[in-house]
Amino acid sequence: MGLLFAGATVLAGGLFVGERDLVALGVLLLALPLLSRLSLLGAFRGIGHGRALHPARAPVGSEAEVALRVSNGGALRPLGGVLAEDLLPPALGEPPRFRIGLLAPGRDRDLAYRVRASARGLYPVGPLRVTLGDPLGCFRAVRDLGAPAVLMVTPEVVPLGGGGSPAGAAEPGGGPARVMAASGEDDPVPRPYRSGDELRRVHWRSTARHGELMVRREEARHDGGAAVLVDLRAAAHTGSGPESTLETAVSAAASVAVHLSGQGRRVRLLTDGGEPGVPAAGPAGVVEALALAPASARTGLAAGAEPLRSAGSGPVVAVLGALAPADLEALSSAARGATGPRTAVLCTARPAGAEGAAAALTSAGWRVLVIGRPSDLPAAWGTPVRGAPAAGGPR
Repeated sequence: MGLLFAGATVLAGGLFVGERDLVALGVLLLALPLLSRLSLLGAFRGIGHGRALHPARAPVGSEAEVALRVSNGGALRPLGGVLAEDLLPPALGEPPRFRIGLLAPGRDRDLAYRVRASARGLYPVGPLRVTLGDPLGCFRAVRDLGAPAVLMVTPEVVPLGGGGSPAGAAEPGGGPARVMAASGEDDPVPRPYRSGDELRRVHWRSTARHGELMVRREEARHDGGAAVLVDLRAAAHTGSGPESTLETAVSAAASVAVHLSGQGRRVRLLTDGGEPGVPAAGPAGVVEALALAPASARTGLAAGAEPLRSAGSGPVVAVLGALAPADLEALSSAARGATGPRTAVLCTARPAGAEGAAAALTSAGWRVLVIGRPSDLPAAWGTPVRGAPAAGGPR
């Protein structure tokens, strides 16, 4: 705009005084911006770019690296004044900007930055916004290139130990139902090859997937499934953001589901609405489903508790928020229908305020754990079962 104004002023002055040199200078000043604009026509056709996320699925609070490559695929035309900006949602921080400058034909630049998300969910990374400038700095062109990549931020999963869970310990008969390898059935989850294993037991599909020799298990396997109910009702939780009891409940449910899946169980994920989230999809599917699970507007827990009646002899774990009398009645009724061990995890910012609900659930046959944050769960989960179920966890 400055050159256009100056060119128009000089041209008008030259015409007014009849000075041909001033007229020529005014015309040149007016033509420069137009020539600069013309120099950028088609410049974006030669720009290539790529993006990779490492990893593409990260737990809450961890970092992911974004690797970018910007290239000039043209054979003759250099690109000047190149500025790259990767667009990000506010949850991932400020969009990074890279001043590349001159990009010669056939050359590329590798760029990298890191992002951290404090809340679970699905986040777009990109598109790439590229700004090009002409050699004289008179004009700049901006364009968004390509589609964004997707970063999945999963809930925090805390390890619950390699031994039996409280649910498993309380199961009738001293442990879950087992089927011995002598019957001809093997655990569908292979394990790494050990010296002395027979080659006929090699599981070739898993060997190709893991990059190491895998064999079918010969140990006994679990025969029963497990049900994990997570209470997503917004009205049942307090706090906001990552510190809310809702996020504690989601993290606890993911941790329990991964733990039970690691024991060879088929985990059925339920919500307060009663619908199965990921039936028998393995730990990865359960964690991904919980990463995208929104808060619920429901007020009661009856629909979520109803499927627990048909849970069979496998363990049932209910991860809960605040409970009204009607919710306690629904859970008590479900406990009378289930024949397997039952564990209730109460997520609350005030453990003392959950004593009434804990006592009611305990009398209905539930083993009760009270936690204030995900890091409280391992200690509460590992509390030995002595006799009838008892409340546990930090008080």
